[in-house]
Amino acid sequence: MNAIKKSLVAWSRCAVLVAGATASMSAMATKANDTLVYASDSEVENISQYHNNLREGVILAHLIWDTLIYRDPKTNEYKPQLATAWKWESPTALVLDLREGVQFQNGDKFTADDVAFTFNYVVSAESKAVTRQNTDWIKSVDKISDYKVRINLKRPFPAALEYLAGPLPIYPGAYFKKVGLDGFAKAPIGTGPYKVTSVTPGQGVTMVKNPTYFKDSPQGQPKIGNIKFVIIPDPETRSAQLMTGAVDWIWRVPADQAESLKSTPKISVQSGETMRAGFLSIDATGASSANSPFKDLRVRQAVNYAINRKGIADNLVRGGSQPLYTACFRTQFGCDSNAVIKYEYNPAKAKELLAAAGYANGFDTDIYAYREREFAEAIIGDLHKVGIRARLHYMKYAALQTEYRNGKTPLTFQAWGSYSVNDASAFIGVFFKGGSDDITKDPQLRQWLELADTSTDPAVRKENYSKSLALISKQAYMAPLFSYSTYYAFNSQLKFQGYPDELPRFYEASWK
Repeated sequence: MNAIKKSLVAWSRCAVLVAGATASMSAMATKANDTLVYASDSEVENISQYHNNLREGVILAHLIWDTLIYRDPKTNEYKPQLATAWKWESPTALVLDLREGVQFQNGDKFTADDVAFTFNYVVSAESKAVTRQNTDWIKSVDKISDYKVRINLKRPFPAALEYLAGPLPIYPGAYFKKVGLDGFAKAPIGTGPYKVTSVTPGQGVTMVKNPTYFKDSPQGQPKIGNIKFVIIPDPETRSAQLMTGAVDWIWRVPADQAESLKSTPKISVQSGETMRAGFLSIDATGASSANSPFKDLRVRQAVNYAINRKGIADNLVRGGSQPLYTACFRTQFGCDSNAVIKYEYNPAKAKELLAAAGYANGFDTDIYAYREREFAEAIIGDLHKVGIRARLHYMKYAALQTEYRNGKTPLTFQAWGSYSVNDASAFIGVFFKGGSDDITKDPQLRQWLELADTSTDPAVRKENYSKSLALISKQAYMAPLFSYSTYYAFNSQLKFQGYPDELPRFYEASWK
């Protein structure tokens, strides 16, 4: 049974499970108690933005904390948030004036001490931050006065403002020092539009509207009184809970379920392409096995030719998904799609390459995945057609990441959303610049990417990103596959708008 048929059967079971549920749709009473309940499939190990790299963590971070700069998702314009002004003192020194009159949710005043503490802490070895790719451009931060700071860069980094507007929230220094990382994970405090009231492992996070949220915030004032994030791993159960009114909002809804939900009373459905990319990481160094077939370029190229990107995008992902051939998303600065090989779907070519590499009869291997099992199964089906008999190891993200970083995964189906940062450094550098997620360790790539990330000349940046993408493609270090679309399904009493950066902004949501 192929992946699409399996998905349809699964939805049929769900439909039977909730038959008659629409009769109770009038019981969807969360508007009455002003509580938005949203559900997702993954739980962050630590709610701190710097200590998890799941999309669920990014969503929570933007509700709980503020950043220094705000990027308007409609115009991409940078606007003052916790910083009111900024200027480059030199190519490696950025000075920011900070907003006065802001307070953390525990009553502490926001000052330069908090900015200096946050960044000096997260770049230290002591922090054990897992998102160092987002901060490795920062050398240190100096407090100039109570409301002015200087960010010292290790080297020029022209994308600094984009990062300061994205995955770099500001923590309360005094409170964090008092409770430590473990205490902060259990009872986080920020300046953001929502305040956490409880963090319950295995269940979720509850939040209440911050009554002291600063009035000049460029993202506006939160409208819904209470927000609750719940963890529901099974997609059928999430859909059933939405239909019965137990939850108000779900996402990553399988395409066939989304189409069925469109006809369900009192449920709205949105979809659209996002910045998130699905791809296969390939063990080109052979770390996973001494005799790994993937050390041979022809085998890696065969993998690229074997997968029907368009078929998966059009028939399985749907909702605006597009085939992908670059190790970045096309809207990101420096993402040059003209530099890469556009591996067409060509099983005959894949078999020819495998035969030339000595694998005329194919070979057995393992493939690892942590999300969208049906996508992974479709990829496996395509690989089987050319003789690459891949066995699926489906596990939680943290366990997979450990195996991947230890070089034990020959093929890894992954997804990356670049923390919604619209710069190629947020994608290419993560997987090819020598960090913990770089399994290729190509010194030439590291050299080019260092130039691309640090040059203040946009032309130099583009040239080196282009050369990097061309090399990744030519050597088939990765098999980029498709852009994700996201299907949102939610209570029709909820006014909600999704964005391509895959960041649901619940602070913008309201009841109709």
